Amino acid sequence: MHSEGTSVGGAGGDTASTGSGSTGSAGSTAGTSRAGVGSGGGSDGTGAIPGGPPPTPATPSPSGTPPTVRRGPVVAALMLGMALAALDGTIVSTAVPQIVGDLGGFAIFSWLFAGYLLAVTVTLPVYGKLSDTFGRKPVLIAGIALFLVGSLLCAFAWNMESLIAFRIVQGLGGGAIQGTVQTVAADLYPLKERPKIQAKLSTVWAVSAVAGPAVGGLLASYADWRWIFLVNLPVGAVALLLIARHFHEPARTKSPTATGRPRIDWAGALGVFACGGLLLFALVQGGVAWPWLSAPSLALFGGSALLAAATVVIERRAAEPIIPGWVWRRRTIAAVNLALGALGLLMVAPTVFLPTYAQAVLELDPIAAGFVLSIMTLSWPVSAALSQHAYNRIGFRLTAIIGIGCAALILLAFPLLPFPGSAWQPALIMLLLGGALGLFQLPLIVGVQSTVGWTERGTTTASVLFCRQVGQSVGAALFGAVANATLASRLADAPEAIRDGLPGDLDSVSHALGDPGRLTAEAADYLRRAVDAAVDYVYLGAACAAVLALLALIFVAPRRFPVINEPEDPAPLK
Repeated sequence: MHSEGTSVGGAGGDTASTGSGSTGSAGSTAGTSRAGVGSGGGSDGTGAIPGGPPPTPATPSPSGTPPTVRRGPVVAALMLGMALAALDGTIVSTAVPQIVGDLGGFAIFSWLFAGYLLAVTVTLPVYGKLSDTFGRKPVLIAGIALFLVGSLLCAFAWNMESLIAFRIVQGLGGGAIQGTVQTVAADLYPLKERPKIQAKLSTVWAVSAVAGPAVGGLLASYADWRWIFLVNLPVGAVALLLIARHFHEPARTKSPTATGRPRIDWAGALGVFACGGLLLFALVQGGVAWPWLSAPSLALFGGSALLAAATVVIERRAAEPIIPGWVWRRRTIAAVNLALGALGLLMVAPTVFLPTYAQAVLELDPIAAGFVLSIMTLSWPVSAALSQHAYNRIGFRLTAIIGIGCAALILLAFPLLPFPGSAWQPALIMLLLGGALGLFQLPLIVGVQSTVGWTERGTTTASVLFCRQVGQSVGAALFGAVANATLASRLADAPEAIRDGLPGDLDSVSHALGDPGRLTAEAADYLRRAVDAAVDYVYLGAACAAVLALLALIFVAPRRFPVINEPEDPAPLK
């Protein structure tokens, strides 16, 4: 049941006792508590999912008490599954030179990442709906299995085109992993305990950001780049084993109004996939393969708009739509979607442009440049883990407002850094930014997942992750255009005395930066200042994205999230 005026610890939403030592219903039935089932206060978890379908009677153990299921192995499986997706991008990026040297295809190697991103993004809503309809376990198992099949195929790719195709297969599995892991984490833990699992998942991303480049570099240098994909197999196999043996969803019962088998909105799924794929393809290729206002770009954007309109019509008529209208009609979910979309937008600045700034402007080597970026991943999970103390007192919305407000100020401070400056200055900014964004993102994810029941949680989680992924794609295109325009303007306005020594076009800038010895001292300094100005404008754009997220929380989000009182809401599947 929803209650708009309830609060978490006084402000954010309903709370319920954790009950880690409570007993279930007597005799042979398994009763769910907030964190334990059956007798014994030492139970690590439950066999039933909070807020999920009512559990069916369980077979009593020899002692006469209902059996319990430990959460530990399931959490380990979730962390391993998330590690597959988190390591994927960072570990592959360091091996690109070796991959290109072996397979060729330098002109299209960027699609190793763009193809994977496309597949993950456009499948997130589909997997979210499927997990609400058929359960989390089959979707998660299918996603990990598909990811491993794609990894195995990638290891045996014979040219760049085949490797890109197999990376798309990986992405089809990665979409199921990213969305379903977050949903299962919310299912397993009650509201007051969800920061624990979210902090663990954040730690996985942090460790992956630091360890991924090192592992990828070692494998590419001392073994073979194909091992980058083969190492996924044992990790995924362990995750599959743990999920198959230890993750037991309660039997789902149909609601009294449900008739027949659940229907899958395949037309809607195809529409979402086609529309999202065409839009992201236009964003990835625009300004790179062809100008933004060229016929190909206009045709792709026009086609994606038509497909979006057709998808809306299909979804309105569907009995069980992939993206239900309530995702945008409910103020809380709509506000979180907009806010996390803006988060994806602003994250392009540090993740894409900071390494270039560190190498071109600060003249750091690639390892040191990666360290400057990885500083953010140290403070983010710590801040996320501590955020519960804030939102338990002042609520989800206000905590997130404070976090994104601080992030906007920190991003605005980046253009104020001196030229060329020292490495500790951007590192400090990244440390503070990670702390601010941890305070912003986790309360929104925990809060929005707590406003829906089991049968809507997968769709809700997938919608916010989908918006964040789309924000990253839009940000990469938008800020790439800003950086390119700034560099082009600076090159065109260069003094006559050094103009001949500068790169003639944008494609030559990266080569010049990689071998600054080919430039005169004056030309190298001018080019470094041009890159510094371009990154400054990108960070100003990221600050604007943070302001957009702030406005969404202030004007769209309700003052208090309508948190569901989970113990009283065992909503059955429809």
